[in-house]
Amino acid sequence: MSSSKPILVQPVVMAGGSGTRLWPLSRAAYPKQFLVLTADQKTLYQQAVARIAHLDSEAFDIATPITVGNEEHRFMVLDQLRELGISSGPVLLEPSARNTAPAMTLAALAAADGDADPVLVVSPADHVVADSAAFARVMNTAIHAAAGGAIVVLGITPDRAETGYGYIKCAAGQQAARVVSQFVEKPDLVTAERYVADGNYTWNSGMFVLRASAWLEALKRFRPDILAATRNAWAARKTDQRFVRPGTAEFAAVPAESVDYAVMEHCPGSGIDIRMVPLSAGWNDLGAWDAVWQVAPKDGMGNAALGDALIAGSRNSLVHASSRLVSLVGVSNLVVVETADAVLVADRERSQDVKSIVAALEAQGRTEKNLHRKVHRPWGWYDSIDTGPRFQVKRIMVKPGASLSLQMHHHRAEHWIVVSGTAEVVNGDRLLTLTENQSTYIPLGQKHRLSNPGSTPLEIIEVQSGSYLGEDDIVRFEDSYGRS
Repeated sequence: MSSSKPILVQPVVMAGGSGTRLWPLSRAAYPKQFLVLTADQKTLYQQAVARIAHLDSEAFDIATPITVGNEEHRFMVLDQLRELGISSGPVLLEPSARNTAPAMTLAALAAADGDADPVLVVSPADHVVADSAAFARVMNTAIHAAAGGAIVVLGITPDRAETGYGYIKCAAGQQAARVVSQFVEKPDLVTAERYVADGNYTWNSGMFVLRASAWLEALKRFRPDILAATRNAWAARKTDQRFVRPGTAEFAAVPAESVDYAVMEHCPGSGIDIRMVPLSAGWNDLGAWDAVWQVAPKDGMGNAALGDALIAGSRNSLVHASSRLVSLVGVSNLVVVETADAVLVADRERSQDVKSIVAALEAQGRTEKNLHRKVHRPWGWYDSIDTGPRFQVKRIMVKPGASLSLQMHHHRAEHWIVVSGTAEVVNGDRLLTLTENQSTYIPLGQKHRLSNPGSTPLEIIEVQSGSYLGEDDIVRFEDSYGRS
């Protein structure tokens, strides 16, 4: 038996991004990586974590995953890991969006703490891989190549001429880890067809396998400004349990750049050993609604339906219904996405253009760009089920053991009615325990707090009335989530 230590592998999931091309389901406050978009009832983030957290534990020493993501999504990360039953490593919270090169540098600095130099397995949080066994086999090859010093990128064996992906050109030959000769930008259709026919090109998956030291050395060589600025931000970090926050001002000074532009495209011909391991495992990056249609189960007419849908006399269409029945009759190649506050109807082949709608929403200052009607919070969620002049009605769910902030409002009063569960309520000087069908009234200007002391979710109906009902009319006195 060999006495050599197993290779230390550090899974890294890149969970930033807003997924604007999957609007109206994906929005900045609840982006696509945290949504269920496939027949697998796990979110895209959960699928990514499970894929790389469950690599060959007999061949490798697999560390708990590191997640790099957005401050606003931090509790979604913990909740979704808890649902998976997977322990969380550090959750690195980017104070601002600086693209993937700084994000990967944060992960490398965290993983290389002390004398460790693990092999990083870096995966975006919004990909789908249908064949997990094939993925694991390919990853074994990639990890061994990376342990020997190579920078490895997973290349997707193309099944069509695709103009939406970058390509990787490799030296001719069929070795498992092929030498990369060039990274190629997104081509036009004629060029993409030539790449597929050539046989030496793969799609660039955006999944990388490399030692932490290999990334830091390559970044030092090609983009020392990014490395130095990210080190400064890392040195100024603050840690709150599993959350690690780089220095805000320092991170804002980091140049924004992608992994490919910062390092990968410079590696071929530079003396750095950069390799591609091909992956044929039903990969898709779910970049737009057409991609969701591609991976979804379909009927005999090529239609895919998620949610409550009825389809008649239609072909090659996608329906995603969130809150009501959606019906299609006599149409082809459509995407119809329904949410409680917005509906999208688009030509499936032009689903990339959904980003123009998001840009228009931003230009008009509309909340539908960022928020759903149901808004998720660290303590649970609220759903604004009705609104009108001087009133608003919300359905509120509070997780077991969770509590809202101790707060007051200048412009509105509130009535709370318990639908299910047990509520503990601070109402001025009184502490109340309310159960199903019981209620309380919170006068304007009174300090109050809602908590769930029970072991099951608490649901209440909140009726607000007053001259101003905006979410910014909150004065917080105490808060468990750092917002006071």
